[in-house]
Amino acid sequence: MQRTSRGGPAGRRRAAVRVTGAKTPSSRRWLERQLNDPYVHAAREEGYRSRAAFKLIELDERFGLLAPGRRVVDLGAAPGGWAQVAARKVKAGQSGGGVVVAIDLNPIEPMEGVIVLQGDALDPAVLAPVSAALGGARADLVLSDMAAPSTGHASTDHLRIMALCEAALEIAETLLTPGGAFVAKVLKGGTERSLLERLKRDFRSVKHAKPPSSRQASAESYVVAQGYRGANRCCAATS
Repeated sequence: MQRTSRGGPAGRRRAAVRVTGAKTPSSRRWLERQLNDPYVHAAREEGYRSRAAFKLIELDERFGLLAPGRRVVDLGAAPGGWAQVAARKVKAGQSGGGVVVAIDLNPIEPMEGVIVLQGDALDPAVLAPVSAALGGARADLVLSDMAAPSTGHASTDHLRIMALCEAALEIAETLLTPGGAFVAKVLKGGTERSLLERLKRDFRSVKHAKPPSSRQASAESYVVAQGYRGANRCCAATS
């Protein structure tokens, strides 16, 4: 099986699975996609809760987001794939290791090395419990893989996910330490101009990336902002 340098499969040859007896064509297509997806199989084999875990692994390989001892907050974390990756990378729960805090409105099953909180990840009221879970320290990295349910209308979906990204950024900028990083999902078309300008003002580097494990048919990509300026916002960022 081919793999990326450290993470999930770059490709895996399997006999294609065809589904019969599904109630609707859309449910058949979804089942076939899941059954034939090498990242779904790899996630099960490696103990990750979702194939999305490989997206963070691949982003980390490119941008160096995670390292032992770092403090990470995962907004809208359910079912927990990203938090699992972060906990392993920062060695959460180990001597000298980092801290990972995962929060979601829905319950999340406990994970080794992860502090799990239940609540609205975008409600400013979460700042107090998240800060307490971080031991009063600031985060090195804030993650958001959140996406609103698709309406099927591209413009509407883009606006909704950008609203989530902007709300996540509000939380992130309150939690981040100077030099910290922010990663959030966006849709094709990139980041809205006003939000992009804000990111470039507040971070030294702002880039868009589509990890290999992100389905090619998907319009999703990620904005990766690094080098948070904190209260000292000056010079222009790279794009």
